[in-house]
This record gives sequence, structure tokens and C-alpha cells, in this order.
Amino acid sequence: MRSKLVLLFAMAGMSACTTVNTGPPVPQAGWSLVWSDEFSGTELNREKWRPEESCWGGGNHERQCYTDRPQNIRVAEGFLHLMARKEPFTGPDRPPEIADNPNGQKTQEYTSGKIRTLGLASWKYGKIEFRAKPPKGQGTWPAVWMMPADNKYGGWPRSGEIDILEGVNLGASCETCKGDVGENRMISALHFGDYAPNNRFKDTRVALPSNALPSDDFHIWTLEWGEGLMRFYLDGRKYWELTHADWDSASPLAKSNPVAPFDQPFYIMANLAIGGGLSEKNNDKGVAPDVTPAALLIDWIRIYQCSEDKDKGLACMQGVNKGN
Repeated sequence: MRSKLVLLFAMAGMSACTTVNTGPPVPQAGWSLVWSDEFSGTELNREKWRPEESCWGGGNHERQCYTDRPQNIRVAEGFLHLMARKEPFTGPDRPPEIADNPNGQKTQEYTSGKIRTLGLASWKYGKIEFRAKPPKGQGTWPAVWMMPADNKYGGWPRSGEIDILEGVNLGASCETCKGDVGENRMISALHFGDYAPNNRFKDTRVALPSNALPSDDFHIWTLEWGEGLMRFYLDGRKYWELTHADWDSASPLAKSNPVAPFDQPFYIMANLAIGGGLSEKNNDKGVAPDVTPAALLIDWIRIYQCSEDKDKGLACMQGVNKGN
């Protein structure tokens, strides 16, 4: 059994985290492990991940360049470290799939890390699960999310977007949050509908039962995704459920398909953004001058699929019959 016993100190501006002791994936009723990364080596597995190199700001006016450097992406001590630093950097404007020809150059004031399985692996339906420790600070915006491998229904957001974890400004001032630690809610969201400005989304915010900061320790996020149904869990506690009545696609190809656009293979990615509209317009506003260095730590990511119901992925979801 692989185990991790790690005490991390002052890494990327963080205080020591609690002891970590995890093992290999445990078999779960009906779910078959089809892909995983335990981050137990000393470098990123390039057969599973491709780092994104871009400075365009993700369409959200974010302030970082994503680089393929050990200063921003590192595998060590049994974790993936996506690290944001304050440093001027000039790199390619856009990622390859949406780049102009030739791709321009852009300079940003921060650098950070982003990795994707785009072009390497994607899945239609299943259980997506990971154990992570997001950073805190006004201006931080870590995420683990999914995008369509092929834009069958058209460009964003007609083909959908699934945001499993988004942490925005954790620990910053929050008048509507429970507890006394500031912003302690994580965000999950779906994006769909028509091209901007007619794009739409649904989202929710979830806090831990203790109202502690999610950045204080590792937690497990889970998405169970079947035909026309999504369920989101934090540490095994369901906090959000959506059905196909909650989403749609304006694509003509989706006209007679009520579960579109979330009926196609999606790939997974993880990143740590600095700034951008969602973070800078909320809580204490802007980007705190001392927010970096910061890091999103990921212990493992595991993808399961329902072995007895591969077409719809529903039979392994509690209380759902595969014939539904």
C-alpha cells in the first residue's frame, strides 16, 4: 500500500498542513477505476498531462502566464504543486487550440501552473474524484474542472463546461459567510446555453460543516455524472444535484436531445489563476499584494466508470436504476 506521511512547511507561502496518510484507490460498488494519477513520482507524467502555456487570462482578465516550468508545476512529496508567483513573464498569448496564426506574445505580472488531459484522455459519464488543498488569499482562484474533448455542439458554452472545484478568495472578508474565518465557501458550476452574451450558468457554494477554511487541510471532491444527472459531493456529503432540466444547449444539433451538451466526452484540468473578474470583483476586491507565493496541492485524481452501465452511467449512482 502506498502511503504518504508528509509535513509541509512554508512551501509556497503556506503554513504546515496536517499529516497526510492515504492509500491506493478503494473498490467502490459498481465503479471501475479507468484512469488515475497519484502524483507519487518526482515529475509530471507527460503521458497523462499536458501543461498549458498561455498568457491570455482565460477570457476572465486573469493576471497570470501559465508556464511549463518547475517554478510553477512540480510533483514532489507525493503531491502535484501548481504554484503562483509574482514575476513579470512574457509568453504565448493563447493556448494552441484557440491561438491566432501566428500566436502573439503577452506579458503578465504573475506566473502559475495549469495542466490538462486534452488530447490524451477524456470520459463520457463516471465518477470524477480528487483530494486537494486549495490556497487562500484575496485574488487566488484555483480550479479543477472539465471541458468537452470535441465541441460537438459548438464553441463555448454550447458544448458545456463542468466546474467541480473553484476556490475564490478563501479567507478574505465575507459578510454572508457563516463562522469567523471569512470566505469559506467553494464553488461548483455548469456553463451552457448559447454564445456570449446569451451564455448561462448554474452554480452553488458549499462550506464545510465546521465552517473551517477549506485551505486549512485536504478534502475530497466528487462528481458523479450519468445521463441527464450530476451529483456533487464534498468529503462524501452531497451538496448539489442537477438534472437535464437544469441545462440546455442552443446548438441545432441539441434540438431533440434533452441531455445535451453533457452527453459527450470531457477532459479534466487543474489550474491556479490569480485575479480575474470573479475574484477581483468580490470580497476584499482586487489582488492582495502579499497573495503570492501560493499553491494548489493535489494528492490524487481518480476517474471511475460504471462497469455495468457504460452507456448511461446511472446504475452505479445510488437510488438510480439503469433503466431510467
